[in-house]
Amino acid sequence: MAKRCDICGKGPMAGNHVSHAHNTSRRRFLPNLKQVRAVVNGQISRVKVCTRCLRSGKVQKAA
Repeated sequence: MAKRCDICGKGPMAGNHVSHAHNTSRRRFLPNLKQVRAVVNGQISRVKVCTRCLRSGKVQKAA
């Protein structure tokens, strides 16, 4: 499953785990994706959408 929002294209970002001793190792920040039934081009389909797109109203959820 691709960790990418179908609306805005937000995907995983890279960063560091930083310990108290300031040792670092690589990690990934994954977007908060939800699979919703939405109206896309007049058709109802399942899309993976980040919660920011849901909250801002960029997606019209199907009834």
